[in-house]
Amino acid sequence: MSRKQRGFIVLISGILLALAFLFNQLTMNDMKEASLILATVIAGYPIMKKAWQSVRMKAFSIELLVTIAVIGALFIGEYVESAAVTFLFLFGAYLEAHTLEKTRSSLKSLMDMAPLEAKVIRNGKAVTIPAEEVQKGEHVLIQSGEKIAIDGKVVSGQAFINEAAITGESVPARKKTNDHVFSGTIVDNGYVEVVTEKVGEDTTFAKIIELVEEAQESKAKTQKFLEKFASFYTPAILILSIIVFIFTRDIELTLTFLVIACPGALVISAPVSIVAGIGNGAKRGVLVKGGEMMEKLSKIDVVVFDKTGTLTKGQPEVTAIRAYGIEEDHLLTMVAEAEVISEHHLGQIIVKEAENRGLDLVNKPNDVEVVKGNGIKATINGKNLFIGNRKWMKKNHTNITNEVEAYSIEQEKKGNTAVFAAVDSHIIGVISIADQIRPEARETIQQLKQSGVKQVFMLTGDNRHTAEKVAQQLGIDQVFAELLPEDKVAKIKELKEQGYKVAMIGDGINDAPAIATADIGLAMGGAGTDVAMETADVVLMADKLDKLTHAFKLSKATVRNMKQNMFFAVSIVIVLLAGVLTKNIFLASGMFIHELSVLIVILNAMRLVRYNKEKKEKITAQSELVAE
Repeated sequence: MSRKQRGFIVLISGILLALAFLFNQLTMNDMKEASLILATVIAGYPIMKKAWQSVRMKAFSIELLVTIAVIGALFIGEYVESAAVTFLFLFGAYLEAHTLEKTRSSLKSLMDMAPLEAKVIRNGKAVTIPAEEVQKGEHVLIQSGEKIAIDGKVVSGQAFINEAAITGESVPARKKTNDHVFSGTIVDNGYVEVVTEKVGEDTTFAKIIELVEEAQESKAKTQKFLEKFASFYTPAILILSIIVFIFTRDIELTLTFLVIACPGALVISAPVSIVAGIGNGAKRGVLVKGGEMMEKLSKIDVVVFDKTGTLTKGQPEVTAIRAYGIEEDHLLTMVAEAEVISEHHLGQIIVKEAENRGLDLVNKPNDVEVVKGNGIKATINGKNLFIGNRKWMKKNHTNITNEVEAYSIEQEKKGNTAVFAAVDSHIIGVISIADQIRPEARETIQQLKQSGVKQVFMLTGDNRHTAEKVAQQLGIDQVFAELLPEDKVAKIKELKEQGYKVAMIGDGINDAPAIATADIGLAMGGAGTDVAMETADVVLMADKLDKLTHAFKLSKATVRNMKQNMFFAVSIVIVLLAGVLTKNIFLASGMFIHELSVLIVILNAMRLVRYNKEKKEKITAQSELVAE
């Protein structure tokens, strides 16, 4: 039954109750009783139908308790009670459905942002077609105020694009040639031409909607326990009601006990909080993959960071080149020619530096061997070239002279990563690369510690000197450097064996094994990163580290809200049952309080929809801008 149909039945039964009250004032008893019975039948039908369905499935539902009580009330002639109970129960269900829709508003607002049309170039002309008909490789034109229907790369033009649907960030991002744009975002100002890379269900936007839908259906451990508890609780209440009747011989008291014991508020106490919490996260660019992940995240006491691209901006550049026995440009050309095929970010930085200097990369690498966490081996113009870290040099029996070692250590102490290049076991150069620390990194780590995180670790494949310098600047407790991907996994396992609840946050690509091993894996900068979405339990869509703080605090707020709801629901049932057994609470009044408790639980959960730990900071920042 839809919410509208339920609402219509509530309205009709409410009118009949009002008429019954009017007939009572006019002492028209027959009309009063007829109105009450009709109201009971109309409002009771959907309740009894659901109860019958549950019985056929050999399940004990709350509706079954209400149905038994209503039939009993009709049997003993308590028509006011039967009409009031069915009306209040159905009205409560209507309010519950209506309010739950609001808690899911984040998903609905996301879906409303889905673009319906796109303007593409076909046969030299711009034509508007449905978004699902756009093909990969086609050029899409997007102007100010238009939604982007595909994922792709900007090939011409520039624009400020609102990416709130993807990252949760309200400040428009400036996009120019070679930048990536995502479906569901809106061009605030400007014009871009984009070549299509992903369409339809493959787009980042479509995957976000799918993830949020799955997350809202995924149940927390507490929620699963409550559902299991309810399946035993209902038959237990039926047995207790029989015992109450045997001892009291009071049918009205027994029926009241039966209805008041319904665990309605308790059953919804967990799911309504989880749905609201997940919706809040989705609205702010934090995708939590279900209630269980929300609960796990709230219990984390150790956070492990990757360095490059996580604590740093992930946009390093070449800061120095030292050549030994050859010219600097010749060294850079050879290394760049080998790194052209490399997917590692440091290799691509070297290629970019060579291109910026206008060097011609004409030789193709042969016999290429890429060893993750170490380096690369390739033959360039007949020479065997080894590029990578110290481990890679030593593994290939390359002699690092005292002069080279002293220079590389000096560069590392300055915060650079030293990339060694060698030919025939002799070092021919050292290329220094540096990355800037994210401005929000230190504050994020401090806030995590204030929120209950006991220790913060850093695991990185970078050299020890650079890693220690970054750790010292950010207030990180322990740092482990020069690690291979399998070393990171081993360290995560070691922390878990020590009894810690471990969260690992990385870029979702190189750190996928460690992210998968941790109790909770988090990937940041997830926009467009398929591996991040698939591997991590929590995806931070914006490339900002402070989203981690919001995710952590939101998880704690969600679990706290869930516990508040459960405590309140149990307390109300206990108080009501005590009132029933002492004959201070009767069927209609007890049902009213019962349904009111359900509504209070839902309204308490709705506070999570508006929860925003950044609110205070934003107000402060706005005040500072006004002062300036």
